[in-house]
Amino acid sequence: MTEPTNRTDALRTGEVKHMKWWGWGVEGVGFHHEDKPGFAPFVRKAIGLDLRAGERAERPDFARLKVPASTAPEEFLAALSGIVGAGNTAVDDLSRVVHTYGKSLRDLVRVRGGAIARTPDVIVYPADEAEVRRVVAAAVEADAVLIPFGGGSNIAGSLEPHPDETRVIVSLDLGRLNQVLEIDADSGLARIQAGALGPDLEAQLNGSGWTMGHFPDSFTHSTLGGWVATRSSGMQSDKYGDIADIVKGLRVVRAGGILVVRAVPSASTGPSVREMVVGSEGRLGVITEVTVQVHRLPEKRAIHAYFFKNLDHGLAAMQEIAESDASPSVTRISDAHETAFSLATSKESTGVQKTAQAGLMAYLRMRGWNLDEMCLSFIGFEGGGAHTRRQKSLVDRIVRRHHGFGVGKGPGVLYDQKKFDTPYIRDFLLDRGVAGDVSETAGPWAKLRGIHAAVYEAADRAYEKIGHQGWTMSHLSHSYHSGACLYFTFAFVFGADPLGEYDTVKRAIQQAFVDAGGTLSHHHGVGLEHAPWLEEDISTQGVAIMSGLFEATDPGGNFNPRKIVV
Repeated sequence: MTEPTNRTDALRTGEVKHMKWWGWGVEGVGFHHEDKPGFAPFVRKAIGLDLRAGERAERPDFARLKVPASTAPEEFLAALSGIVGAGNTAVDDLSRVVHTYGKSLRDLVRVRGGAIARTPDVIVYPADEAEVRRVVAAAVEADAVLIPFGGGSNIAGSLEPHPDETRVIVSLDLGRLNQVLEIDADSGLARIQAGALGPDLEAQLNGSGWTMGHFPDSFTHSTLGGWVATRSSGMQSDKYGDIADIVKGLRVVRAGGILVVRAVPSASTGPSVREMVVGSEGRLGVITEVTVQVHRLPEKRAIHAYFFKNLDHGLAAMQEIAESDASPSVTRISDAHETAFSLATSKESTGVQKTAQAGLMAYLRMRGWNLDEMCLSFIGFEGGGAHTRRQKSLVDRIVRRHHGFGVGKGPGVLYDQKKFDTPYIRDFLLDRGVAGDVSETAGPWAKLRGIHAAVYEAADRAYEKIGHQGWTMSHLSHSYHSGACLYFTFAFVFGADPLGEYDTVKRAIQQAFVDAGGTLSHHHGVGLEHAPWLEEDISTQGVAIMSGLFEATDPGGNFNPRKIVV
């Protein structure tokens, strides 16, 4: 990775920063492979692209975009400016483009290619819940559409205005609502405004000795409200839980007032309103504040690396760990393809380290390992010294029973350093005409191996159909007592019809999920991208109940309409 030369290059409106319009993250940060000698050979073998011969695409030029004009009437803009201030209302083309899409591959291909059928007509940046409430009232009175916006990292189409929408569209950016308001030390609860970005809220909590413990891949550029709205999961969910476990209370601005879910440990008050809001993607209102459970910063924290002979042994070990008395913070294992990718993205080792790595590989071959089937695992431990030692001892015994081999904390340190950087690799490849995207599912332990095989088979058939060499890889993460998440990455070089080819592959993978007994998404949400599989996932009656909820609570269709269910 290269470091930013000037972080103010990120788009700003007032005090709110945004990612660059054409890719992930901020200007000046990007992936490079010159210090990673295994990367170019890996890419050539995996998808047939020679990075030495391939030319980077010309940097996208915003001036070439044809951005639809705002249709917001002057009197409506004046009303919004009267609420949030003229400096916190934006109708310029750049602001509206930034708020049009998330950061999926589909989003980036379209925005870079100028395929912008519909943008929000106005962006508003309220300062507090009172202003959010007034904006909502004004928008509903004008029969406008409201789309809540956090960090803009969504990859499921949850932010995208529908191209056929004729009403005025308001993107309600919560970026100014970014404070930890209160920490209840006795209860381990914190009240936090919904627009707080991951690094900002953790810095505020850490300053008082606390952590929320929620670290999704998008952590650096996503918000608490976005995590709640899409039912997010973090890298340390084995210890801290998914966002649905972490959220205890909510404040949601709706047309008729404020929905308040009090932060109690548990309640028997009918169907859970809290659960209705979690994952609702803005369709039930605008989340302004969340009360979350927080934990004291751990005394010790370490990520240890292990190698397994193959994926079968690794999955069996992860299942036994989940069923055991061990309680690690992270249990992750990459399949052989992703292990090869991880090794290819490592910097060149020298001296003693290089000798040690060569010796390790020779030792594993001597033990009869096929290194092309080897799987890399990361397992994390947090807590007091005695606790972490006991947890690691339990895990080490399980690993050994399943033919695993520990290689210490060194690789875990590197994993920690680059765990949020993968989207930059996606953009590096996209610059060179390569589709690289992700899709994830969850299923019971008994079905995980079958899901994994089904996805590989479906992806291979799709690559053959589009006539391109493709690459699929996967890791297991987010373990539960009954099953786990499988997270897949797929890549191929674009041909003449980038989005058509992408759809062929993505749809094949999604269909394989539900056909093999998995869910359509574990933590990225539904949005527009995954809605076609919702009925197969939750049943016809499940869709009917969900549709009834949205129609009853938002009869005018003002809150992010057509997301999740049309």
